[in-house]
Amino acid sequence: MRIICPICGERDLREFHYEGSSKLIDRPDAEAGLAAFHDYLHIRDNPAGINEELWSHEYGCRGWLLVSRDTNTHEIMLIKLVRDVKFKRPVNEA
Repeated sequence: MRIICPICGERDLREFHYEGSSKLIDRPDAEAGLAAFHDYLHIRDNPAGINEELWSHEYGCRGWLLVSRDTNTHEIMLIKLVRDVKFKRPVNEA
């Protein structure tokens, strides 16, 4: 797979490190217990289809990328530098 870094241009996948989903995950309170922290640290969804992911250009410019990728075909639809993206935390409804 080839990834087009907005700074360095097209590079081989081996220069990059997958950092996980870009979805915000709420950290549990200290009183939540070990099971809640275990789930927070280790349990993640593995969706099939289009997913937004964080990648770091570890062996290049060391930039962080937001990659929109189809996990079924590995087709990359969009790549942006994370510094250029404004994330919005969802508002919890009471």
